[in-house]
Amino acid sequence: MLNNHAPNARNPIHPYDEGLVQSLSIEEGEVANAVAALGEQVSSPARLLKALAVIDLTTLSGDDTPERVKALCAKARQPLKPEVQAKLGAEGVTTAAVCVYHAFIGTALEALKGALPLAVVSAGFPHGLSPLKARILEVEESVAAGATEIDIVIDRSKALTGDWKGVYDEVRAFRQACGEAHMKAIIATGDLGSLGNVAKASVVCMMAGADFIKTSTGKEAVNATPNVALVMAQMIALWLKKTGYKVGFKPAGGISKAKDALVYQAIMQDVLGEEWLEPHLFRIGASSLLGDIVTQLENA
Repeated sequence: MLNNHAPNARNPIHPYDEGLVQSLSIEEGEVANAVAALGEQVSSPARLLKALAVIDLTTLSGDDTPERVKALCAKARQPLKPEVQAKLGAEGVTTAAVCVYHAFIGTALEALKGALPLAVVSAGFPHGLSPLKARILEVEESVAAGATEIDIVIDRSKALTGDWKGVYDEVRAFRQACGEAHMKAIIATGDLGSLGNVAKASVVCMMAGADFIKTSTGKEAVNATPNVALVMAQMIALWLKKTGYKVGFKPAGGISKAKDALVYQAIMQDVLGEEWLEPHLFRIGASSLLGDIVTQLENA
C-alpha cells in the first residue's frame, strides 16, 4: 500500500479495504493508561503560542450575525495586542483559520482579506442525515463561494450499523466535491459508542481522502476527549506507516481552557512527533479557548 510521493503530498482517495477496517481493535484500558501516563502538562509561553497558532477560531451558533463573524475574524487576525506580541517575540501571530457556517462565507472572506484560511462546516452539519445529493451540493456551493477548508460530518447511523463501506462512499463523494479545498472529516466520536468504532471511522475517512480527521461537531453530548484523541492519533500513525501519507488531527468541542489544549499537544507530540504540532497537521476547533490563552500570555 506504501506509495512513492512527495513528503508532504496530499492524502488522496484510496480503495476501500474492508479487511483493514475489520482488523482494527482497541483495548480501552490501555488507552486510559496511556493518557494517564502523559501526566500533568506544564504551561509555558512557547507552548501557549503554539496552541494559539493552531486554533480554528469558530462560531457556529444559531444566532450568529455578520457583526459577530467580523469580530471573530478581527480577533483571529490579531489575537494579541501589539505590546504583548512584542514582549513575547510573537509579532504577526494569528490563529490557524476561522470556521463559520456557509451563510457567512462572504462576510468572513471580506473581513479576513486573504490573511487566513476559511473553514466552513458542510455536508448536513451537524447530523449528516440530509439527502446525499443535498450534502454534496452543499460542499460544492461552499467551495465555489470561496471556502478553502471544508469540515464535513459522517452519517453516524452507518457507522453504528457497521456499514463502513457506506461511510467510505459518502466521504469519498465529499472529498471529490471539495476539489482543491482541504477536507476535515468529523467522525462525531461521542456518538460512536466505542473506541473501536472511533478507530474504524478514522481509518475509513482517511481511506476516502480526508486531509484531517476531526473529533466532533461540538453539538454532541460528549465532544473531544483525550482518550478519543489518542486513538485517532494512533490511527494517523498507522495510516502514515501503511501509505506514507500524513493526515492532520483536529479535536473540537468543549475545549475552553489552555490546560486542555496542552493535553492534546502532548498526545500529538507523543504519538506523532513535533511536526504534528504545526497548523498544517494540527488544529483545535474552539470559540472560547483563545480568550484563556490570551489572558495567560498577557500575564506571562
